[in-house]
Amino acid sequence: MKFKKLGNTDLSVSLICLGTMTWGEQNTQEEAFQQMDFSVDREVNFFDTAELYAVPPKKETYTKTETMIGNWFAERKNREKIILATKVAGPGPSWIRGGGNQFNSKNMTEALEGSLKRLQTDYVDLYQLHWPERSTNFFSKLGYKHNDKEGDWTAFENILETAQKFIKQGKIRYLGLSNETAYGLSKYLQLSEAKDLPRVASVQNPYSLLNRTYEVGLAEMSIRENAGLLAYSPLAFGMLSGKYLNGQMPKGSRLQLFGNSFPRYQGTRSQLAVEEYFKIATKHNLSLTQMSLAFVNMQEFVTSNIIGATNLDQLKENIDSVNLELTEEVLEDINKIHENNPSPAP
Repeated sequence: MKFKKLGNTDLSVSLICLGTMTWGEQNTQEEAFQQMDFSVDREVNFFDTAELYAVPPKKETYTKTETMIGNWFAERKNREKIILATKVAGPGPSWIRGGGNQFNSKNMTEALEGSLKRLQTDYVDLYQLHWPERSTNFFSKLGYKHNDKEGDWTAFENILETAQKFIKQGKIRYLGLSNETAYGLSKYLQLSEAKDLPRVASVQNPYSLLNRTYEVGLAEMSIRENAGLLAYSPLAFGMLSGKYLNGQMPKGSRLQLFGNSFPRYQGTRSQLAVEEYFKIATKHNLSLTQMSLAFVNMQEFVTSNIIGATNLDQLKENIDSVNLELTEEVLEDINKIHENNPSPAP
């Protein structure tokens, strides 16, 4: 395994992070335990979860994933070996604390206390804001359209003050963002420095061969400000595994089960791009899955690549991508496809 520092912290996290959002929906607790055991055996020390999980989000599965992880900690008694990240949900479904502004002190405190109880731990290493409260462009929105009537949202400074309280209490170690923009990251960093408040350690946003939008503005910030990307959906919901090529829809696959909930990766441009990337992988005798993940792994602005799997064969292939170094020829071929069909699945 390879490791990188998490922002300006003293934590070294594995380049592969174990994503957990299928646990409680597509995976049982027994299967979740098997995935965690296997990952630890392969030196993965970084797990990512959220109070919202399992996915797709619904009241019946809300918090199930954290509960499974907590049960694993209780049984394995190895909490100190894992760098654990979870998230507080942004405004959304009414079944999450009424669906209002989730980042005021009261809501964040309630959310964190719930996560700690389910995870059966006294602290979270990285506590992330799952998506912004304000009206901005995330979840596949490319352009920004200002909303003069967006309503109130919790000030960045107040959020940082709440995080500072949690840190002083020993309940979290560091703060991270998710589905955030360059504006948001820059404001958090500016206020941290000006007000001596906790510094954002990472940004968890989508990044893959089908979505390279992070490169436009946030990549430079990640490198210069030492707040790296935790890349999610590096296989674009399995599209970049090649299993949906030629109109295939494997039974039990995520898109077969929940495709209507996640249209962002299924457009015509995405399908065409996957076909071209598959040709590159075939030309160079590579697995499309590992080529796609290795591309993410090699980026300087990436701190960790969050992979998800529903079985151990997938998990092994994903983790083993750390051993693949892409040649200049492969990269040239990849970038030609990107130039002709840039980020088809933002």
